[in-house]
Amino acid sequence: MKGYTKYFLNKLGWFAITFVFAFILNFTLPRLMPGDPVAAIVARQAQGISNPTGVQAIYQQYTELFGTDKPIIEQFFIYVRNVFRGDFGFSFSQYPRTVAEVIGASIGWTLILQFPAIIVGWILGNVLGAMAAYLRGGFDKVLMPSALFLSSFPAFGMAVILLVIFAVHLKWFPTSGGYGYTLIPSLTPTFLWSAFIHYQLPFWSIVLIAIGGQAIGMRSMSIYELNADYVKFARFMGIKDDKIVAYVFRNAMLPQVTGLALALGTMVGGALIAEIVFSYPGLGTTLLNGVMGQDYPLISAATLIITFMVLTANFILEILYGVIDPRIKAAQSD
Repeated sequence: MKGYTKYFLNKLGWFAITFVFAFILNFTLPRLMPGDPVAAIVARQAQGISNPTGVQAIYQQYTELFGTDKPIIEQFFIYVRNVFRGDFGFSFSQYPRTVAEVIGASIGWTLILQFPAIIVGWILGNVLGAMAAYLRGGFDKVLMPSALFLSSFPAFGMAVILLVIFAVHLKWFPTSGGYGYTLIPSLTPTFLWSAFIHYQLPFWSIVLIAIGGQAIGMRSMSIYELNADYVKFARFMGIKDDKIVAYVFRNAMLPQVTGLALALGTMVGGALIAEIVFSYPGLGTTLLNGVMGQDYPLISAATLIITFMVLTANFILEILYGVIDPRIKAAQSD
């Protein structure tokens, strides 16, 4: 157990270092964008005011409120203090709403959409890849080109294709939104059915992209394991084929867990694009609105939360990998 503890602390240290650098970038990069978002707010608030002194007073009031009149270093330390209190400040583009209020209204939609879709795509891809390696023949000849095609497709491309075919032409599903625009979020059967229908196209656009790469990786690893010496020896000893296959696929799964951890950030990025294409009310659409409105606090908060979710998921997968692969604990002990 001593070796695994060392492995855990090592992964925890890298998690902390990565999060600190991501935190700094999440604060700095949005503030390097050109333009003055406070001026845009003042322009909306000062409509009908012809006195320049009054407009200047309003501008001064908002710069003090948002803290943009302070040096960037001082803004950063204020931001750090506020974040640890759960206070991300006011949204520039949706003032007087707070950033926490805006994020809180969208983060649930993202969690419900993205992680189930990524996990389902990962599971289906691995099952199909393992079947292709074991069955070979026509199944493999159909799956391999299909997986290559899906893995090379950009996330927005798959989303647009599903949108055009199933929403625009066939009209089986809605073209945008997370639920009917005439409905109010509630637990009523009407709202839940509407949310389920709107969920389908974004969900499957993410799943189909995830299936391709996972199927290719699992097929390659399974073929390698099926040709390994221990498999030939086990068959020579008369061990049943189904038991051998169980060990083969278990060993082939280990690199796939690492692959999922490495690909999770890319998958989440693709899922955010799918949200934007379908105008799904998640963090992707919120982040786009923040960029369009030069909303520094909203952009920083959204990217920070997305980064934290990806890092946490990667950390959990790395810890699970250390549990299911005894070679890691053995290596750490040595």
